[in-house]
Amino acid sequence: MTAGAADVELRAAGAALAAECARYAGMGWMRGTSGNLSVVLGRDPLRLAVTTSGKDKGELTDDDVVVVDGHGRTDDPVKVPSAEAGLHGRIAAVAGAGAVVHVHALAPVLAAEFWPDGVELRDLEMLKGFGRADHDVVTIPVAPNSQDMGVLGDAFEAGFRPDVPALLVARHGVYAWGADLRQARHRLECLEWLLRFKVETRRDSR
Repeated sequence: MTAGAADVELRAAGAALAAECARYAGMGWMRGTSGNLSVVLGRDPLRLAVTTSGKDKGELTDDDVVVVDGHGRTDDPVKVPSAEAGLHGRIAAVAGAGAVVHVHALAPVLAAEFWPDGVELRDLEMLKGFGRADHDVVTIPVAPNSQDMGVLGDAFEAGFRPDVPALLVARHGVYAWGADLRQARHRLECLEWLLRFKVETRRDSR
């Protein structure tokens, strides 16, 4: 790919990521500068476009992305990738995801607090958003929080199941992924609803 074509590709990815971030920020899921999103640009070797660190996610432009390798490292001398870029790369490599989204919605954090060994979901129509039947039993894995992306990546792999495209990180947030940003968003939206239902019904039963 020529340098010009690569720049056009990155700009397009940046515009898509900025639009998704604005959507999540409007939902209150990316407060302040929290959260990060990525899309895969290539797989041989693995390359991702990841949102840059320290920016208000409701105000990103198509320039607020940086290219990283599968370990979250960049050659860019100016832009700093999100700290979790290494986990994005790990998820893309292991799950074969084309896009990864990480937000700080409240329901996933509460669910991880209440069910630290995994959140079991069953008998809910919204499970169809995961490509599952409403009577299926789906357990969302929970990983202890860590600032070391290698440790967090190992926890992700230990609990990974190909049919569960999400990970809760205790007292931190949630990751969801899909073939592209649209599918990742749909899965995240459905998961947030499911976890909110789980948390609210727990309160009602106390």
